[in-house]
Amino acid sequence: MSDILAVAEHRQGELRDVSREVVTAGAELAGETGGDLHVAVVGGDVETFADALNLEGVDTVHTVAYGEEFNHDVYTQAITQLADALEPAYLVMPNSVNGLDYAPAVATRLDVPLVTDAVGLATEGDTLVGTREMYGGKVETTTEVDADQVAITIRGAEWEPTEAAGDATVEAFDADIDEDAIGSTVTGFEEVAGGDVDISEADLLVSIGRGIEEEENLDLIRELVEALDATLSSSRPIVDAGWLPANRQVGQSGKVVTPDVYIAIGISGAVQHVAGMKGSETIVAINTDPNAPIMDIADYAIHDDLFDVVPALIEQFS
Repeated sequence: MSDILAVAEHRQGELRDVSREVVTAGAELAGETGGDLHVAVVGGDVETFADALNLEGVDTVHTVAYGEEFNHDVYTQAITQLADALEPAYLVMPNSVNGLDYAPAVATRLDVPLVTDAVGLATEGDTLVGTREMYGGKVETTTEVDADQVAITIRGAEWEPTEAAGDATVEAFDADIDEDAIGSTVTGFEEVAGGDVDISEADLLVSIGRGIEEEENLDLIRELVEALDATLSSSRPIVDAGWLPANRQVGQSGKVVTPDVYIAIGISGAVQHVAGMKGSETIVAINTDPNAPIMDIADYAIHDDLFDVVPALIEQFS
């Protein structure tokens, strides 16, 4: 039997959705290996987090009561020490901004291979088979790793979050944190400007990408937004260009959204963007490229010029 250690993530007093997704991924691996699933939560209100992480499939929740927010040095030390104590076959972490910060350091300290941004995981005997994507999501590849221990980061929104309650044991882990090795601390957060709209609360999102070509074409999109009584959002290039404020950005470096309907106009579907909207109930994609990654995940894919489709939609819904 081979145990699994999954690491939860929290921010500003709340568990992030990916915490329940690493539980799902970890539980699937534990089911294949016949081992136990351990879940670690470092810092913050660990008792409250432990209650929330007492989910189906979890055998033990390990709490490390040190600090409030994410800290690279604290996480690296705590998770390395916990992995040394538990000796799990697989260490599952989020492929998030925080996860990608500490996961390589943990793998280096443990001297184990690291598989990043996995969208699928399986085992074949003692071999881990990790599925990853390349070329903007157009090609899937598999990585086979035969090692006693493997560190993994999983892409958000690829596993359904575990919601069912479990009967896990909660254990406090007394990590020996070297305070002299802590290089920096988080003292607070500043929300992005332009917070007049919270796109994460919208039921219907019309989202735009580089396919709209020019800032002047935003007027056409706004007509559609008004006709649909929707909310306007975008991919990162639109925000980087200064055409929309940062609070409108969907994706790993923006906001994760789960509307009833997500209309992607001129968005190719880079993995960072897809991670922020893949949980939408219905996805409609409008793109001139039939091979764009967004078309693969769309419930309705319209292969046509947006400058023909959008005016027709405006006429239909006005």
